[in-house]
Amino acid sequence: MGDWRCDVGRTETRGALLAAAMELFGERGFTGTTVDEIVERAGVAKGTIYYHFKSKADVAEALIVEHLEPLAARLNEAVASAHSPGAQMEAIVAAELEFVRDDNAFAKLLLNELWREDRVWRETFDLLWDNAISIVASVIDAGVASGEFAEETDVRLTAAAVFGMVAVVGLTWHMARPDRAIEDVTLHAQRLAVNSLR
Repeated sequence: MGDWRCDVGRTETRGALLAAAMELFGERGFTGTTVDEIVERAGVAKGTIYYHFKSKADVAEALIVEHLEPLAARLNEAVASAHSPGAQMEAIVAAELEFVRDDNAFAKLLLNELWREDRVWRETFDLLWDNAISIVASVIDAGVASGEFAEETDVRLTAAAVFGMVAVVGLTWHMARPDRAIEDVTLHAQRLAVNSLR
């Protein structure tokens, strides 16, 4: 039987490495961050990182999984909390803005890395990103079918546009107007999102 204290220590070390990487990737981007900087920020021995991750890219992939899966869960909960496509879209907007507020460093990383095709974690990222966009697209589909939203020629493109717009609104609020209440920002973004679909 293994020593549970060792398992706890490993989990804490892995968590410290991921937290340090998240901060650094948010500040400097993936390319501008080195393994040495991650280790130094985490306060662990350099060799320790390779016990948990094969490379810096492996660290980034772990962050993507750890952060995008909960985002999809939040979006699903938002959809389940409302009964009409318009109300569901408003709930999605609120959930996404809360995500940007609560997980701002990852939101920055998400927007920075979204356009880069050369990353080794691209397949994982695309799969999880596609899942989040599919949730938004399903609400748009339902709204088109019910007549609440205008008929769209490309529902997935529209879903990605709405999702991206909300993310940028959230980051702009966080960086330029952090004093503004989230309720005000949410109401504005909800109007933008829902009105763009009608």
